[in-house]
Amino acid sequence: MALGKRPPASAVAGPEPKGGTAAVVAVLAIAVFMSSLDLFIVNLAFPSIGQEYPGAGLGSLSWILNAYTIVFAAVLVPAGRWADRVGRRRALVVGLAVFTVGSLLCGLAPGVEWLVAARTVQAVGAGVMVPASLSLLLAVVPEQQRARALGSWSALGALGAALGPVIGGGLVEIGWRWVFWVNLPVGVVAILLALRLVPESRDETQRRRPDLLGALFLALAVGLVAAALIETADRGWASARVWGLLLAAVLCAGAVVVGSFRHPAPVLEPGLFRSRTFSGSAAASVLYYAAFGAFLLNTVEFLTEVWRYSPLQAGLAIAPGPLMVLPFARLVAPRLIPLLGGVGRVAALGCGVGAVAQVVWLVLIQAEPAYVTHLLPAQLLGGAGVGLAIPSLLGAGSAGLPTAHLGTGSGILNMARQVGTVLGVAALVATLTAAAADPLTASRHGIALTIAFFVAAGAVCLAVLVRRSRPATVAAALPQPRPQEAA
Repeated sequence: MALGKRPPASAVAGPEPKGGTAAVVAVLAIAVFMSSLDLFIVNLAFPSIGQEYPGAGLGSLSWILNAYTIVFAAVLVPAGRWADRVGRRRALVVGLAVFTVGSLLCGLAPGVEWLVAARTVQAVGAGVMVPASLSLLLAVVPEQQRARALGSWSALGALGAALGPVIGGGLVEIGWRWVFWVNLPVGVVAILLALRLVPESRDETQRRRPDLLGALFLALAVGLVAAALIETADRGWASARVWGLLLAAVLCAGAVVVGSFRHPAPVLEPGLFRSRTFSGSAAASVLYYAAFGAFLLNTVEFLTEVWRYSPLQAGLAIAPGPLMVLPFARLVAPRLIPLLGGVGRVAALGCGVGAVAQVVWLVLIQAEPAYVTHLLPAQLLGGAGVGLAIPSLLGAGSAGLPTAHLGTGSGILNMARQVGTVLGVAALVATLTAAAADPLTASRHGIALTIAFFVAAGAVCLAVLVRRSRPATVAAALPQPRPQEAA
């Protein structure tokens, strides 16, 4: 089978779905929505968790978010390859079950360390169910409808992340543990629907075992960088501890790279990064999600610490932004692609809109609450930017990739998003901690950091994604076809 050709049916598709394609896509959307929702649903629970666990500062509480994101990122690609071997529906169900059990354990955690450990279990489940859901979507949806389905899938993931603080704010009013327990009924229903409606799909030729050691080194590398960034707030950049953490991160990252060239089923597929659009999309995704993660946490901290909003009030204040995501992703972005001359320009526009939204907020921010005239315009603009940027980045990264590498490529792009989130949150925690004496000044510094990330992401889009690589060039850069990557 030549690269770029559609792989055999056995490698991609299973039986016809019982409830139709739309019903299956809806079930798969639940998985990506839940996993993204739990990225940021804990943000508004931080004050309540801190009150129950005295002595837990923002730095230690941030690991409740970072542990989930780091493990999620590391598990994505190996879990996708494992799903190809054992069956994608089976992997989806296993992932949903582990995620649901992890949610139960989070709600029962007696301390911050236990909560971080339970979030790790949650993350393993999310890291298994997301690539399985994407593989199944690619198997079920006809090729001519695939671009639109991928846009909806990624937009729902972005919507879930953006709605996290909104839903979390309401649940914290009941009790912070309900932030996690809300997943229990949703997870059970999703498992039942998956078993009933989703057809099984696997790659019968897949025999290679995923690179679990590479995944471990990747998690360590990202975690060590995050720890170093957080440590700089207290110790400064001259600290030997900070540089020791960064050196260890470099060594772990080097182990990932070396292993990727030697392992038959690596965490990172080296050939994919020879594609200009793919490597550019991955880099832009890291920067964009660093901005996205910093923006959400900074906004939550400002609303609760400066304006003294309750968690419910803060969640409702953030809500208008997420409401803009889906219409802009589904209706506006597709129409802008031909007008602007490519998906890369739409991604750059989304980054620019995000930066402008933060500039507006930086100009208008004040200590006295003035939501409608000050924060709301920035929220609406920011939500529009998310709807334009996130599906466009995934679409740009997938452009020119042979069908047999769509699953692996999309898994790496999703990994880049999680890595960006970790780095953005860690950088924001360091920024806020350094200016903790004045919360308003700290928020301004956080906004400036967010603008810098958005601008950097937009610059990468303009420099790299506007001039698309030809599919033939991408295909030539890849190794011999591996049917297991048809997911």
